Amino acid sequence: MKTNKSTKAVAVLAGLAGAASVVMPAQTAQAHGGMTFPATRTYACYKDGLAWGGGDLNPSNRACVDAIAVSGKTPLWNWFGNLISNAGGRHQEIIPDGNLCGPQQTFAGYRLAHPDWPKTQLTAGADITFRYNAWAPHPGTWYQYVTKDGWNPNEPLGWDDLEPVPFDQVTNPPINGSGPDGAEYTWNATLPEGKSGYHIIYSIWQRSDSPEAFYNCSDVVFN
Repeated sequence: MKTNKSTKAVAVLAGLAGAASVVMPAQTAQAHGGMTFPATRTYACYKDGLAWGGGDLNPSNRACVDAIAVSGKTPLWNWFGNLISNAGGRHQEIIPDGNLCGPQQTFAGYRLAHPDWPKTQLTAGADITFRYNAWAPHPGTWYQYVTKDGWNPNEPLGWDDLEPVPFDQVTNPPINGSGPDGAEYTWNATLPEGKSGYHIIYSIWQRSDSPEAFYNCSDVVFN
């Protein structure tokens, strides 16, 4: 069943790309990967949508439903395509506050400040194995940031909401086998200490062989 789900996602993307270019912008069609643990918003909503979809994507989670109302279902079938093709490391320069979780308009629904985003339970200061889908492998560097204490979850994420220095950074991590939706990069890290309650882990993957960069918001609860 897992293979069939991934195959269906590929088939849907191919059909959308062939049907009309206005449905999926060229940069979206280059989709290459996304955080699966802790799950980024698009991946979490994709999995929720499969669980309730009956062959389609019909999530029951309220935040996912509201995101679909803004952006439709294409970002879920393309959950690994939240990117800017010409970023070139200029992340803060080209992404305005409020758009961090969905830099391109196609993913605007995933910028929403919403109390019901699916969340991953984590422990502050603990060791973690990050998992990142390698739909199409590329070299590059991943930077993981976390929200500051006292950030406002009732507003879309802004740059000033993040701690100024990434708590984790890795270049060219290995691809270690396959996760539930294909091959995955995995690497070990240590979560920031002293965090509690609801936070966002914001991951930027900047390719080294291209100016293309990927952006992931993973909603977490530190317990």
